[in-house]
Amino acid sequence: MKITSKQLYDKLIYEDKILDIKGQIRFFLGDVDIIVKQKDVVGNIIQEWLQGWFDKNGVEYDVNKNSQMPPDFFLNKDDKKHNLLEVKAFNYSASPGFDIADFRMYAEEIIEKPYMLDVDYIIFGYEMTQDGYVKIVNVWLKKVWEITRRMKNWAINLQIKDNVVHKIRPAVWYSKSKTDYSVFESLEDFISAIEETVYQNPKTREKAGNWKNAFIESYMKETGIKLNIPRWIEIADKYDNKIKK
Repeated sequence: MKITSKQLYDKLIYEDKILDIKGQIRFFLGDVDIIVKQKDVVGNIIQEWLQGWFDKNGVEYDVNKNSQMPPDFFLNKDDKKHNLLEVKAFNYSASPGFDIADFRMYAEEIIEKPYMLDVDYIIFGYEMTQDGYVKIVNVWLKKVWEITRRMKNWAINLQIKDNVVHKIRPAVWYSKSKTDYSVFESLEDFISAIEETVYQNPKTREKAGNWKNAFIESYMKETGIKLNIPRWIEIADKYDNKIKK
């Protein structure tokens, strides 16, 4: 059975009523059987659970062998440019802590494979009780620009260690009151932020001069659409909630 990301989302919410059920993570080794109560393992377990859900429901899919880049699943084994699904999960009692992708790899990948920008992100917000019961509080189906934002000194929210750029990090897209920076409104604005970050990042600056033109050309070749990418300086303030106030 073939299924789209939207059909998956609708089935989980409206048919399986995933928000009304709860579960536990159990581990067996020898004659010892425990209930796992560590929240940090839940995210990976949910992705494995979803793959089990596919198998149980007879859903056709392929797993992406490159675990470092989206998507996790190809929902059409015959067309690996469309109907792509990335699975994320986070502790709803805290801010989203998952990674979107390695920045340098992502900036290169979307030029080589611009269809990656159409990946659907299915995101599970969960809670775990003290006795180890897991409950899904909310599920979202989003595009990458709908779950990312700028940060104070960079055009996109990043994990930075020892002044070295590593991962693209998510926004708190479901609550405007929890962040000073709003999520991107469009693919074009997201790409503008990526281009600016390519320039800002010393490890990628040498590619900044031609990065946007290369992306626009590649995207047009893939989709037939010529994007009009704004300059970051023209839109940066739009995403600063402190300025908008």
